[in-house]
Order: sequence, then structure tokens, then C-alpha cells
Amino acid sequence: MPVQQSSIAVRPPGPGLHEITADVAREVSRSGLSRGVVTIFCQHTSCSLVLMENADPSAGRDLEAWLDRLVPDDDPCFTHTLEGADDMPSHIKMALTRTSETVPFADGRLLLGPWQGFSSGNIAARRPRVASS
Repeated sequence: MPVQQSSIAVRPPGPGLHEITADVAREVSRSGLSRGVVTIFCQHTSCSLVLMENADPSAGRDLEAWLDRLVPDDDPCFTHTLEGADDMPSHIKMALTRTSETVPFADGRLLLGPWQGFSSGNIAARRPRVASS
């Protein structure tokens, strides 16, 4: 079975969810493979990947707001704060979401539902993220 590996550099403008579906679809198309499975993995401890509704941006904003309420920055109980007040909260938010997603593709196209898309969750805006597919 042929295997293709590539990387996508995600350079988000700041914290939050950032749509990367088109980037992933482009890599699937470039692979030349007609069908298979694409696995996307984020190589950072304060970044996550989510597969969720992408038709209405408010869905992503609601998820971000919920995570911020659940795990606020500046919690005095956290001792892991080497990179700032959002250091430990970013690790917890990543652990509560995901760092990888796997989706089938056929005819060189992702088999996503009509409202599904990949978003990179830049939980702590310190450096560019890399998603491998």
C-alpha cells in the first residue's frame, strides 16, 4: 500500500481555531493517491486539532469560549507557568481536545460531511504549528 507523508506549516495570527481543511485537501490531492486514509497530527503540546462544524464560525467561537471558561488563564493553582499564564491552561485544553484526526478519502477528495472541517486550535500563541498529514 502506498504511503505519502507531508507537513503543513500553520502560522495562525493568534490564539483560537483556524480552518485548515483546504490545506489538508490540497495535500491529499498532491499525493496522487485516489483512496485511502489521511491522518493529521499536530506536533505541539499547546495546539490541538478538531473536526467539527465549519459552516458557521460561531460554532468554533463557542467551543473556544467554553474551553476558556473551563480552564481560565491565571489560575493560581497552576505551578507550570514557565511560558506565561496560559502555559498550563493550553496543555489542559489540548488534552481535552485532540492532537490527531483520521478521515478517509476517495477519488482524491476528503470524505467529510457537508458541515465538517478541520481546525487547528492554537491554544497558546507563541510559535508556528506543524500538522503532518
